Amino acid sequence: MRVVTLEATRPRSRPKEVVGERPETLAGGSLVGNRMILAYMSDAQTVAELVELDGRKVTDVPLPGMGTAAGFGGREGDPETFFSFSGFVTPASIYRFDTTSLKSELFAQPDLPFNPDDFGVEQRLYPSRDGTLIPMTVIRRKTLADQAIAAPTILYGYGGFNISLTPGYSATRMAWLEQGGVYAIANLRGGGEYGKAWHEAGRGANKQNVFDDFIAAAEYLKANGFTTKDGLAIEGRSNGGLLVGAVVNQRPDLFAAALPAVGVMDMLRFDRFTAGRYWVDDYGSPEKAADFPLLYGYSPYHNILGGKAYPAILVSTADTDDRVVPAHSFKYAAALQAADLGARPRLLRVETRAGHGSGKPVDKLIEEYADSYSFAAYFTGLKIRAKPN
Repeated sequence: MRVVTLEATRPRSRPKEVVGERPETLAGGSLVGNRMILAYMSDAQTVAELVELDGRKVTDVPLPGMGTAAGFGGREGDPETFFSFSGFVTPASIYRFDTTSLKSELFAQPDLPFNPDDFGVEQRLYPSRDGTLIPMTVIRRKTLADQAIAAPTILYGYGGFNISLTPGYSATRMAWLEQGGVYAIANLRGGGEYGKAWHEAGRGANKQNVFDDFIAAAEYLKANGFTTKDGLAIEGRSNGGLLVGAVVNQRPDLFAAALPAVGVMDMLRFDRFTAGRYWVDDYGSPEKAADFPLLYGYSPYHNILGGKAYPAILVSTADTDDRVVPAHSFKYAAALQAADLGARPRLLRVETRAGHGSGKPVDKLIEEYADSYSFAAYFTGLKIRAKPN
């Protein structure tokens, strides 16, 4: 995307380019005083620039670290702007940016029951099967990094529909981190982190790239001492649930536990229910001869490999999910339980009076993640420490 101007008195005139297109995705722009602030997504995090109205860059807007920034609103003549900033271990806080001094300062911050400085956030690049470099963020206690201690790890991914996994705070993720676990987030192809080409590389006939990226992330975490041999769990929701189901079938040996939630598990019938017919643009259509074998080839429900040892699996869904109908999870869980997959359990968790996840009450979120992360902790070897009263 680029920034252009139009003459208001000549609406049919050709636009004049002010800031040209660049590899980073332009996430937003606003006028503050007599300048612009442009926010870009670069390597799955926000960077912001102060720019003159003719497009000349003045300076980078100082941000507190790796995170997601939004806001930067203003009016003509304003000497300052405010923006929100959130990171993986810091909830959204408000910062003030002075366009004269070119400095940012903290304006308002929520009270926290932990010290964010106890946790480190690092971004790594790792090669996928075809050599493409994939970014992955690893979050853990600094003591684990300083002493090179491998610890039970949850690896999260999505990889689809042009959706980007950007830094943001999660109280449930912090519960895992506070107990001494590692949390990794892979920015797989199929997302929007690097624009249209990144999305195209993970959709339709290219969907296997997403699974290869995720498998390579798991291998990287093990090979580089982030997690132990039997200490890796994987997690994904919705399209990410499909991801978890597919990679478990393809590489069951890699994982100790798997948490597919509200997943698309039957790739031959997904288009027949509720919103599924709109997903054919990303997945392809089982009605088309060219797409059918591709979908059948990775469909989690159709590719369960009896006779192989599978990880422990907790399938989660909700009884009134009108986005991904719970039948996906019901069928998948039944097929898992009917197959000879070894001694570890394959369980189904059904949330009652709940949907796909958006707007879920806090008490239900606490119950869901207490169950899911306790399950992952047990099978990855994470020792849960009770907090003192």
